[in-house]
Amino acid sequence: MAGLLPVDEALARVLAGAEPLPEEWIAVGDCDGRVLTRDLVAGRSQPPEDVSSMDGYAVRAADLPGRLAVIGESAAGRGFAGQMAAGEAVRIFTGAGVPVGADAVVMQEDAAREGDRVLIAGTARPGQFIRRRGLDFTEGLTGLAAGTLMNPRRLALAAAMNHAIVPVHGRPRVAILSTGDELVEPGTVPGPGQIVSSNALAIAAVVRRAGGEPTLLGISPDRLDATLERVRFARQSGHHVLVTSGGASVGEYDLMRDVIAAEGAEPGFWKIAMRPGKPLMMADLGAMRLLGLPGNPVASFVCSMLFLRPLLLRLAGRGDSAEEPEEAVLGADVPANDLRADHLRASLAQRDGRLVATPFPVQDSSMIRVLAEAEALILRAPHAPAVAAGSPCRILRLDR
Repeated sequence: MAGLLPVDEALARVLAGAEPLPEEWIAVGDCDGRVLTRDLVAGRSQPPEDVSSMDGYAVRAADLPGRLAVIGESAAGRGFAGQMAAGEAVRIFTGAGVPVGADAVVMQEDAAREGDRVLIAGTARPGQFIRRRGLDFTEGLTGLAAGTLMNPRRLALAAAMNHAIVPVHGRPRVAILSTGDELVEPGTVPGPGQIVSSNALAIAAVVRRAGGEPTLLGISPDRLDATLERVRFARQSGHHVLVTSGGASVGEYDLMRDVIAAEGAEPGFWKIAMRPGKPLMMADLGAMRLLGLPGNPVASFVCSMLFLRPLLLRLAGRGDSAEEPEEAVLGADVPANDLRADHLRASLAQRDGRLVATPFPVQDSSMIRVLAEAEALILRAPHAPAVAAGSPCRILRLDR
């Protein structure tokens, strides 16, 4: 198996030249999972004035204890317009503006209302139960920096700072094409020798989780003209990445190398030193990067996680494109490895404070059921020796 490209070098080639996509402005409510291209500065202060943090009475601390005249009320969004003087109080509610002249709030539980007066037997310190103007943020503050990955909490901050639209990196557009006469779509009745296509749907889910926009191009038969037609459609419609499933190996009906040649390109690589996924290939078709994944379902998914996902994260402007493996211990003995990096499907459990990764006994790359049950990949280096249960190992979680 001379000439197989190491996994790390293959990933480096996949990521080479991939830059975050240009800026676009989108509604703030749609920015979850997107990366800011500019700082977001607060357009207002929060709160915009001194407000009460309790339901109760706005008072002058110097007047307490005492019986005070209640001269009005202040509610959130409908404040008290006047000014308090000595011996006066204003009924106040949480979030309402503190009246001019007041310097404290007394909780309603500590006050006894007597018609138009309120009896407060205790004392209050100045500033009690008052949220000062700008406690959260002040106008002009940089609340979110360029490069921030937006999530629901940060989205809330952007909206509170009064941003209706926000600048983010574009979303990678990914075309997905399955190839093979043996494939039929889910829900149909397979003919003799046919199987139900599942790879494209799994790849599309990986794309969405990585912040991309998938376009399913369906199933292409094992004919060069039909496959070329769909590849050219993906290029002409402005997709950033084309992912093909199947056709990347060495059989008579594996056409992806011919497709790349017909488009006037050369593979950036073909065949890598990994299991599963050896026949992975890459090429640049103009501005569109092509990843030719193996047809075996497990190999297709593993390659999606190891190569496609980091590429999409890079294009989306996210800084987590190179995810570091975690440390764990083996839950079962593992035999010696050959010259290919191995990726063993495994379950995870916590035992005695340690993360335990147990490889499934059968690792065939066609077994989708095992893949569905797996929670992680155990990473085995080329030529790694046999190791016993309890030995340290490195893993990559699959639910990312």
